[in-house]
Amino acid sequence: MEFTAAQIAMMINGEVDGKGDSAVFSFGKIEEAVAGQLSFLANPKYEDYLYSTGASIVIVNQTQELKRPVEATLIKVPDAYIAFATLLEKYQQLQQQQLTGIQQPSYIDATAKIGEQVYIGAFAYIGEKVIIGNGSKIHPNAYIGSGTIIGENSIIQPGVKIYHDTVIGKNVMIHAGTVIGSDGFGFAPQPDGSYKKVPQMGNVVIEDNVEIGANATIDRTTIGSTIIRSGAKLDNLLQIAHNVEVGNNSVIAAQAGVSGSTKIGNNVMIGGQAGIVGHIQIADGSKINAQSGVSKSIKNPNTAVTGSPAYDYTAALRSQALTRNLPDLENRVKALEKILQDLLTKV
Repeated sequence: MEFTAAQIAMMINGEVDGKGDSAVFSFGKIEEAVAGQLSFLANPKYEDYLYSTGASIVIVNQTQELKRPVEATLIKVPDAYIAFATLLEKYQQLQQQQLTGIQQPSYIDATAKIGEQVYIGAFAYIGEKVIIGNGSKIHPNAYIGSGTIIGENSIIQPGVKIYHDTVIGKNVMIHAGTVIGSDGFGFAPQPDGSYKKVPQMGNVVIEDNVEIGANATIDRTTIGSTIIRSGAKLDNLLQIAHNVEVGNNSVIAAQAGVSGSTKIGNNVMIGGQAGIVGHIQIADGSKINAQSGVSKSIKNPNTAVTGSPAYDYTAALRSQALTRNLPDLENRVKALEKILQDLLTKV
């Protein structure tokens, strides 16, 4: 698809500085872009590339001051990074809107209800009594289990497996290989040392505007629901256990794991490879550093923690600074001991 600078400016409420009819057909990094590509400048470290880039159009901040002439057409906006992200989102939506219809071979149960402008890719499986909302896209090799509900304009990428009775809201994106609704890890110890499986009869609920990365797993509950609240963003390779609740607009980075029945508040940020034990609560606005191990509830909102077991982030930094100084402190103690010994010898 091709767009002019004038058209792009309308999409992101920007102001054109240069040729409004300059056209682009793809995106490029400002340091690598060529003619016909669109780029952006948000980080001052890359400002020098503004004067040498081959891009035809560059999105810049309104506050950007030019030190020398620029060949590219500029589109000035309040925040170049946000504007570029908005533009990418609109471009992706346009691409997805072009996908409609049902490819063959695929299986759609006769009891399933398929909305308008839906795309179902080849080798997809749509189980009985499934409901798929208008404009949603089910890509090839996806599995949608019986009784599942998918809201409008949601995108299920290739190879996603969604177990029965899952509820997915509007504008949800689930990336390739993710499994939603597999059994929670529930086993009852027996007197002989074996374990009896506890049936997982609940489901998973994913609310509106959630994005889930590739190869993540979100387990169903014994009773009730595992819930991912509106606006949450989950990275690749996550484990979300049974009966967990992830709050509104919370973000979890790759390879983190959340154990069963833990409740994560709103606007929480969890770094990569963090581990959270079960049956605890994480207060709104908490920040958990990468590779931290959280073993007890975080009760105060907007608390930052790090380490394993995780504790206050600022206190942890002080402890690390003291630890680095231990060799020097040891030498000073030895020097003081020698001075003291010499004084005692002279008495």
